[in-house]
Amino acid sequence: MSETNTLFTRTDAELGTFALRPLDVEGDREMLHRWLTDAKSAFYLMQDASLDDVEKEFAGIAAHEHHDAFIGLHNGEPAFLMERYDPAHVELKGLYEAEPGDVGMHFLCAPTDTPVHGFTLAVITTVMEMLFDDPATRRVVVEPDVRNKAVHALNTAVGFRVEREIAKPEKNAYLSMCTRDQFVAARGETSR
Repeated sequence: MSETNTLFTRTDAELGTFALRPLDVEGDREMLHRWLTDAKSAFYLMQDASLDDVEKEFAGIAAHEHHDAFIGLHNGEPAFLMERYDPAHVELKGLYEAEPGDVGMHFLCAPTDTPVHGFTLAVITTVMEMLFDDPATRRVVVEPDVRNKAVHALNTAVGFRVEREIAKPEKNAYLSMCTRDQFVAARGETSR
């Protein structure tokens, strides 16, 4: 995919350029399959997925009116996955009282044997900036597995607050929310 398909770009002073482009189901399926079936991606719940399972899952997301997916680039190379969804219709339907301007998200950093300090925080910051770049977004809502301590720390670092524990069919999760002001405050900035 060419750079012209880039939807959002952010420069991190220490780590370089982060960008997001639409996921290409056919072109990205093998890469996604490697990422999702890696042991480090256990909380994405697709470890036993076949290549066809991955293609079917992301084709379904691409076709859904309330769910979409993106490939995140780091200095031009694919490095993370992001999903955006309307929690009133996907993932959290019936599990909480959705408000206008709520946006749900998932993200996954590509598994690596050479982690870079601060990389995952830079990824979630990029994801949050992209979501809040849309003026209609008032609050980001997530539902991470209660056992995923690493993502809880990252969520706290960007301003999420746990509302309560919820039971989903596939996991027990912490329903967590972050408003635009909470995100700005967590970054140590003043509201724009």
